[in-house]
Amino acid sequence: MVNARLRIFGLAGIAAVLLLGVSTAAAQSATDAELEGWAYKLPNELMSPFCPGRTLSACTSPQADSLRMWLIVQEASGRSREEVEAELFERYGDVLRPAPRAEGFGLTAYVFPVLAFLAGGVIVAVFLSRQTRAAATNKPSSQPADPELERIIDQELAG
Repeated sequence: MVNARLRIFGLAGIAAVLLLGVSTAAAQSATDAELEGWAYKLPNELMSPFCPGRTLSACTSPQADSLRMWLIVQEASGRSREEVEAELFERYGDVLRPAPRAEGFGLTAYVFPVLAFLAGGVIVAVFLSRQTRAAATNKPSSQPADPELERIIDQELAG
């Protein structure tokens, strides 16, 4: 009986220590996230000019490493995020944008899918209306087409 109580208290103690450790780790990661400035967040939001199709944070090239370090130095020197972004876009252009601008030619990336969807809906509506109209006009008549054919069918069914 005493051994069972000791085991229960031991397990409860271990659970309490684990819970305390998890909560401390969560609080530490939240504090780390608050300490990280825009220089640590910006590489996740910009595409890499060195690795096509990857964000700057996911690019493994040495040039991307130096650009990430340059961002940290710029933040540490007191420059604003907007100034640094403007300099980056001036240097590398729109290749840094994860999506095209919604102006000029880039607007087609947003307008074309909507127009294609609407055109597809119109095509489907026209097709369905023609099919239902054709089905309504092609109903079989209740009158036999040929009286001789009707007589032959009656003979076959009777015989």
